[in-house]
Amino acid sequence: MRSSPGCATSSSSNPLRASVDPARVGRDGALALRFERRGPATVVSGCRSTLPLQVLAPVALEDPAAVVSVLNPTGGLVGGDRLLIEVDAREGAHAVLTTPSASRVYRAPGEPTEQAVRLRLGPRAIVEWVPDHTIPYAGSAFRQTFDIELDDGAALILLDAFAAGRIARDEAWRFRLLESGVSVRDRRGWVLRDRFVLGAGREAAGLGLAEGHDYFASLVVVADRGLDAFAGSARPLLAGAEGATGGVGLLPRRGAVVRCLASSAPALTDLLDALWAAARRDILGLPALALRKL
Repeated sequence: MRSSPGCATSSSSNPLRASVDPARVGRDGALALRFERRGPATVVSGCRSTLPLQVLAPVALEDPAAVVSVLNPTGGLVGGDRLLIEVDAREGAHAVLTTPSASRVYRAPGEPTEQAVRLRLGPRAIVEWVPDHTIPYAGSAFRQTFDIELDDGAALILLDAFAAGRIARDEAWRFRLLESGVSVRDRRGWVLRDRFVLGAGREAAGLGLAEGHDYFASLVVVADRGLDAFAGSARPLLAGAEGATGGVGLLPRRGAVVRCLASSAPALTDLLDALWAAARRDILGLPALALRKL
């Protein structure tokens, strides 16, 4: 049973910062989670959050991981919001972090929404970051960074997925700014530095970019074993996906990256679920994990 001591929640400014600015209350959200291995199970041993970030209670599934959903109870991200998520997975711990549904980024005529995610993986720790995709509304501006440090024997599965907008409302590629960067390093140095920046206009949907697809994603896998097997599993999944396509490549050391394009949200979800299941099997030696979402 994966248990939690409870998450301390505050409506004041970011608890990870020393100063308190009343004007930023409800705009500077912070979430700090600590996972520890206790016997055969992983537990949430520390949790602190500030609105607009919260977490749901850990879900007890037939899996060695502690499964936690990160929640924004305000319904979406607003321009000028600054969010910080810090995850500390101690030695041997195994954490799965997800979201209850897709994340929405609302129109922002002024400052962009900024989200920083910092993951620290101790020796032989495992973190699976597998949220639903992000939907940038027309006129929105969203800037996101992942800063990840891994110790010896640690393993990472990280998913970064997006829609081009509210597709049913004909808002594809009408955001002001969409930016995401992933930096991964270990004791030997850099494993991966990756970043994209997209601006307004349908040029991103054209030749050499989204190729007419309205959904796109990257899957990053870092581990000390199973990478060749995962790449071998991913290739036929990508080649045979209905309504989706993509490619997989091995990094110079300790990692693999998958790029995906899809014509619909179900096509994207089906492909990413299959790739995640392959990564769990080939990298972690675990079966697919069915998250309980409505």
